[in-house]
Amino acid sequence: MTVIGFHASHEQVHPSALIDAVQHAEQAGFTAAMCSDHFAPWSERQGHSAFAWAWLGAALQATRLPFGVVNAPGQRYHPAIIAQAAATLAAMYPGRFWAALGSGENMNEHITGDEWPDKDTRNRRLRQSVDVIRRMLAGEQVSATGDVAVHEARLWTLPDVPPPLFAAAVTPATASWAADWADGLITVAQPHDALREVIDAYRSAGGTGPVALQVHLSYAPTYDEALAIAHDQWRNGAIGPPRCWDIWATEEFDRESANVPAEQLPDLVQVSDDLARHVDWLGEAIELGFDEVYLHHVGKEQLVFIEQFGAHVLPQLRPTARSVA
Repeated sequence: MTVIGFHASHEQVHPSALIDAVQHAEQAGFTAAMCSDHFAPWSERQGHSAFAWAWLGAALQATRLPFGVVNAPGQRYHPAIIAQAAATLAAMYPGRFWAALGSGENMNEHITGDEWPDKDTRNRRLRQSVDVIRRMLAGEQVSATGDVAVHEARLWTLPDVPPPLFAAAVTPATASWAADWADGLITVAQPHDALREVIDAYRSAGGTGPVALQVHLSYAPTYDEALAIAHDQWRNGAIGPPRCWDIWATEEFDRESANVPAEQLPDLVQVSDDLARHVDWLGEAIELGFDEVYLHHVGKEQLVFIEQFGAHVLPQLRPTARSVA
């Protein structure tokens, strides 16, 4: 059985509306939730980018759902601050918070004025940040040098059980590299062969934690409307790695995706007005071996999607509750 979660996209929706959305998602039968953690949206048309960590406290209080967040420690966020934030949420809401840690994107990290490093350096910085966060969550006073400097950092409020730290990975290489430090893995929807390679790389390298998938989809009462929503809001998805990691400006994403035709969007987003088709797509993803699947409707309006999927999709997928680590 599989957890079916709701993805809260801070790039697209006002944080107050996202609180309403996660409350509706819980009532509709979603069994978990997660959110992005951006400083800037992928497109000016998306138009938002609220502070995820403030919102998470409100969302955890407003529901009983478990929540995760995708975060990039090391540049915009010092790992000691992430350790403190994660510890506080885990102490207040035991068993309900997790974080997926990744190497980040320049569009969010350039604001510090520091140089955007190459991928190998970013991975090394991430690994050092993970070590700092774990040691602090274990109650240690931490000092460190290297890509991240830490001086006698100690957490004074600790949870009884540290929150799980997942790895955010798109490629098999990153999934394999993360297997020895991550409590689980989260990736994004790709062709099935590519997803199998990511899962296999994580498992073959010794990864034993749950594997999670984020699915971008667009649903509307008509196919043309669903396609138009996807084209307006998520054609940035045509700019894949490594290019999407290195672009620093929202406006540049808009320029580089300006000529993406609408006909290309079904290769990037699951577009359909047919709820049965969405059931089939999600069922195929679950059969690949994912323990958790988080649904991101790429439209700015979320409530119709939540209501329709709650009534017609979730009952057929029979989502289960997220286990407490």
